[in-house]
Amino acid sequence: MIVRILGEGQFDLDEHALDALNGLDHQIERSIETGDEEMFKIALAGLHAAIRSSGTHHEAASLDESDLILPPADATLDEVRQMLGDDGLIPG
Repeated sequence: MIVRILGEGQFDLDEHALDALNGLDHQIERSIETGDEEMFKIALAGLHAAIRSSGTHHEAASLDESDLILPPADATLDEVRQMLGDDGLIPG
């Protein structure tokens, strides 16, 4: 699976790794629901760190489409709220 972090690039990630990322995704959703800006920033940074550590950089010159697109590190709570689907940022 190819995961793009906007402004940073694409990462190849094993689909099983997504299960482990769902906990962070739920934290992001909860922080948006409650308007907790501090928890939001911590959870988003944690999600990005987990993707970087679990995945490998996808070839930068590749024209492969991303399977999943995540907000950039400096995204605001409102910007991410607009990106959320029914399953959060990460389906499943």
